Amino acid sequence: MRRTFPLGALALLLSGSGVAVPVLAESARTESDSRVAMARPADTAPAAEPSNQAQPTEPVAIRQQESEAPAAEAQPEPTAPAPTPRLVKLAGTGEASWYGPGFFGNRTANGEVFRPGTMTAAHRTLPFGTKVKVTNLWNGRTAIVRINDRGPFHGNRIIDLAHGAAQRLGLVSSGIAQVRLEVVQ
Repeated sequence: MRRTFPLGALALLLSGSGVAVPVLAESARTESDSRVAMARPADTAPAAEPSNQAQPTEPVAIRQQESEAPAAEAQPEPTAPAPTPRLVKLAGTGEASWYGPGFFGNRTANGEVFRPGTMTAAHRTLPFGTKVKVTNLWNGRTAIVRINDRGPFHGNRIIDLAHGAAQRLGLVSSGIAQVRLEVVQ
């Protein structure tokens, strides 16, 4: 003869072992379970028979976890990554000139409006947006400019500086100067 257990007793046994099993209500018992329970003598009845009260439909293990508040762990505060050193690549040495007052308000080769005092420059081949460190070899002054235009197309000049960059480098009065270009990446 095969012996069967009521679902309530099975759930009670498993809930003590830490296994999450949903406890079914008394009305959900199958007909075969109720026949076996009636045919069983009173002395062989399981120790814990489900009561007539409504049983919860949630697993016991989950209900216990929800009632306990998890311990808040102190997480270390995020730190900013270390600044990456700028990599410099030599782009050349040569003569620089500057342009400005006659071109203010015009569009540069990349579509920006050319404004007075900007730290921009024109170069024949460097991509737009490239940052270039320009060093005036005559006085040692440096400036970082952004390439936003094409040129210069005169003689052997390697860069054409906007008015703001030319002032910072000290070449407005002379008009030209020997410079060293370093691409900053």
